[in-house]
Amino acid sequence: MTDQTKWKQPARGRLYSILLLSCVYILTLGALAIPALTSLTASSLEVGQVATQDFVAERTITYESEERTNQQKEIAARSVTPIYTAPDTSIARTQLERLRAALAYIDAVRADSLASPEQKLADLEAMEDVYLSKEDLTALLELSDTQWQAVQQEAIVVLEQVMRTTIREDRISDVRRGLPALVSLALTQEQAAIVADLVSNFVAPNSFYSDELTEAARQEARQAVEPVKVTIQAGELIVQSGRVISAFELEALQQLGLAQQQYSWKDLAGAAAIDFLTICFFVLFFIYRKSFLHQTRNLSIIAFLFLLFLAFGRLLITGDSLLMYLFPLAAYAMTIAVFFGGELAIISSIPLAILVTYGYADAFPLTIYYVIGSIIGIFVLNRARRVTSFFWAGAMVAISGINILIAYRLVVEDINWFTTATLIAASLINGIASATLTILLQFLLAQSLDMTTALQLLEISRPDHPLLQFILRNAPGTYQHSLQVANMAEQAAELIGADPLLTRVGALYHDAGKALNPYFFIENQHSGNLNPHDDLDYPTSARTIIHHVTDGVELAQKHRLPSRIIDFIREHHGTLTTSYQYVNAVKAAGGDESKVDIDQYRYPGPRPQSKETAILMLADGCEAVVRAGNPQTEAEMRRLIREMVDKRVGMRQLDDTNLTLRDLDIIVDAFTAHLRGIYHPRIEYPQLEKSIPVYGNPTPTVPARKKQAAEQAVSAPVDTSNSGS
Repeated sequence: MTDQTKWKQPARGRLYSILLLSCVYILTLGALAIPALTSLTASSLEVGQVATQDFVAERTITYESEERTNQQKEIAARSVTPIYTAPDTSIARTQLERLRAALAYIDAVRADSLASPEQKLADLEAMEDVYLSKEDLTALLELSDTQWQAVQQEAIVVLEQVMRTTIREDRISDVRRGLPALVSLALTQEQAAIVADLVSNFVAPNSFYSDELTEAARQEARQAVEPVKVTIQAGELIVQSGRVISAFELEALQQLGLAQQQYSWKDLAGAAAIDFLTICFFVLFFIYRKSFLHQTRNLSIIAFLFLLFLAFGRLLITGDSLLMYLFPLAAYAMTIAVFFGGELAIISSIPLAILVTYGYADAFPLTIYYVIGSIIGIFVLNRARRVTSFFWAGAMVAISGINILIAYRLVVEDINWFTTATLIAASLINGIASATLTILLQFLLAQSLDMTTALQLLEISRPDHPLLQFILRNAPGTYQHSLQVANMAEQAAELIGADPLLTRVGALYHDAGKALNPYFFIENQHSGNLNPHDDLDYPTSARTIIHHVTDGVELAQKHRLPSRIIDFIREHHGTLTTSYQYVNAVKAAGGDESKVDIDQYRYPGPRPQSKETAILMLADGCEAVVRAGNPQTEAEMRRLIREMVDKRVGMRQLDDTNLTLRDLDIIVDAFTAHLRGIYHPRIEYPQLEKSIPVYGNPTPTVPARKKQAAEQAVSAPVDTSNSGS
């Protein structure tokens, strides 16, 4: 791979990540807008509409009723009496002036000596502002001047007294009826009647109804009304089927989320804001974990599952509190944990829980319900190496959900026993559904997307697997070698934070191709038998050795092994060469390397692409070197292992992995500790100047072997792990 290609791959990964995050943002916004979309298509309940079903409260709620508060405000406003203005004195003065003018006219008519009594009576009847009966006018003309003066004075006194009081338009008749009682008793009954009739013509209202003052008083009365709180118990019937929905009932249905409400642009703006924060959250995480940006396939799967659970969550739990607690959101977190690890599962499940519950009633306790359940499920599930692990995780999800319900619902709200039992049952079902759905998703994704899970790895690592049985029967030496390498690689992977189970299973199958031609490989050859390589030329011998890689791939594909396991078969020799055949070919050519085509002796590769396959390459080579070199001390063993690791690094076989120098040191220590327990090198005893007598006949633990193979393995510049002879 050229440097330019290496540069282009991260660039393409970043571009793909940006496009993927953009798509996730748009689709997430669409999922958050599901309530708006459903409100446009679903029929909303209205006042006066006949209910087509029974509406029952699913939870206990207490809310301030706007409808009932407005009703009480109107009652308070109607109880305010009309407010009138204060008596207007100018009206009293005007009426007194009119009365004096009328009296002066009557006095002039009485004093007219030229007019006849009939003429005088006609003149008085012609007055516009004063109406008196004919009897009163006749009696008035018959009064003496003294009596008339008394009537005039009394009329002015009575009118002034009456006009000083508050006279409203609706009470003017009552005031006029009370005038006779105000006339002085010194007058005769006939004179008092004339005074009362005369004054009644000039009684006028001096206090009038004020719209402004009355409305101000009513508004003050409305403001004094406290908000009316309404409590609806869980299980209470709100509207019976067939009844006309009232305004109070519609309000209760809206508070319970049982009636369709309008969705405004403000709601969409809020959804866009929370969606933007979610994308920023993921961007910051990817900046912190840049390696995820290059895993485009994994990112696509995570985005798909994220959007799938979000869409179903928004669709299913709309307006139904019971479904909110039944929805198995923890299955997403546990599924991500199984495939991609707990860190990414926790990071992605928290914003998912926030988005699923956004905009709904009781969003906060429901978010806590989902987040805590998801995190506990991830921790309990751990590496998911047993089916029972999933159900233990589901049980803990259910238990955590019950505790959240107790903390946020059962203690805070007044809920009856039926609702309590229903919510607890919903949490139990949630845990079971989460575990079951996780197992189902794991199976479907592993099969359809060729992904590897712990359960799948455990299944194919069983000794009774057909391919392992084939290797054991046909190449028992290779089988034992693979077990040895698997143990070494697993321990090293555990120590550096790689996947130990994947490494172990990959190591078990890495030499599967040798089972087709077992006797071409030294671990399967019996002592004293002929070596088939002795009858082959070096290129053919090398080709036979190299072919175990392609044979292994074919066997793995035939037995439907996951592609991650096939990677171990392809990559465990990288692009190394078969050293035994190549070195001898160069020697046969007189030491002239230009006469030997090195590509005929090179493995097809590719080089290791992950920590796990790199560990296998190192374990395979170190095990072969130590077995061939037969080190007598631990220091010598460590030197052989370190030289093997350094050679692989020098040959750039580990360039495509993210192993660090610290990881390589840990791997060397792990291999040394493991192989020391198998080959038992002698302890270096301290030397004393005085000789120590030897008792008995000591026998070395490891029999002496020829050192030629070890020297060749250490000095050769190419691979020595599979010489085949």
